[in-house]
Amino acid sequence: MWLLNNHSQGDKGKPYHGAIKVMFTSAVAKPRFNENDECTFDGKLSIFPFTYLEAPKRTSKNRGKGTMITKVVESVRQKETKDMLINQIVPTIMEKWPHSEGPKTIFIQQDNARTHINHSDPQWQQAHQQGDFTFIIVQQLPNNPDLNILDLGFFRSIQSLMHKKMPKDVDAMNDAVNQAYYELEARTLGNVWLSYQYVMNEMLKAKGSNDYDLSHVNKARLLSQGRLPIQVIAPMWAVH
Repeated sequence: MWLLNNHSQGDKGKPYHGAIKVMFTSAVAKPRFNENDECTFDGKLSIFPFTYLEAPKRTSKNRGKGTMITKVVESVRQKETKDMLINQIVPTIMEKWPHSEGPKTIFIQQDNARTHINHSDPQWQQAHQQGDFTFIIVQQLPNNPDLNILDLGFFRSIQSLMHKKMPKDVDAMNDAVNQAYYELEARTLGNVWLSYQYVMNEMLKAKGSNDYDLSHVNKARLLSQGRLPIQVIAPMWAVH
């Protein structure tokens, strides 16, 4: 299951007056590990900036006329997110998806931002089946950041890495975010997916309420003992 989300970065990690604000869409899946605990798929598809290249109209002391510069898409609308989904994200999934797995039905789970399309969009209906792949868009149901892989822990992890790089312009920002994205260990992302499942269990126990405490599982200890679960089993009494 892939999870997409729009996320903004200022040049100090959060938007403020005078900061460069760059919007990104990030796509991740659950990492895969073999019986020897070797990572066979790190779950990191890519992180896509809403930027474009433009030639300056005049020369300056920093660049000559015609030198392409990176500009920020200041207002990300549904048109931009749909174009990115169809023309960038889907081809990248097809390229990076583990070829050993099948059938290739990919559920793209996204949050409920108004800029996102749903599965019935006419243009998406023409693009969602390609070769052996079928892509299905589903929405995050409860509006809770604990049920969003990126908000639950992934963005916090890459922000802590990105802040060490102190980017000064749009190109440096893109480089820093990409480096932080790919430097993050697959095991860290895998732990976020496990936390996501524990959160769902606690919500079931609380009958769908947000009034719950997430217990500490100590994943590092379980991993060292070879007892870290691949998936978390839901308590059937809570399901019923």
